[in-house]
Amino acid sequence: MATRTLINVPSKAKRGDVIAIKSLISHIMENGFRHDNTGKPIPRDIITSMVCTYNGQEIFNATLHPAIAANPFITFYTVATESGTIAFKWTGDNGFAAEASAKITVA
Repeated sequence: MATRTLINVPSKAKRGDVIAIKSLISHIMENGFRHDNTGKPIPRDIITSMVCTYNGQEIFNATLHPAIAANPFITFYTVATESGTIAFKWTGDNGFAAEASAKITVA
């Protein structure tokens, strides 16, 4: 199954600017508490963590739980220090893993 990820990082920023970073990942986030139409429990299938790095250095991480909605949207802020890559990695139940990245130019 291909996972759709959307990340929004400014393409350019001035050194020292505070920038908003937004991420959205397509995932059903089944909490494991629901039952199907025959009464059988639907197994839990959630994203359990998201890590964001800026040129290889971790700048944000989140641990997700069953109460998080489907298609989690996460926004956070960081300071633009140098040009490079902002990379995201999501991991979850049943061996789920997804990655995405964006470039930023700092002047």
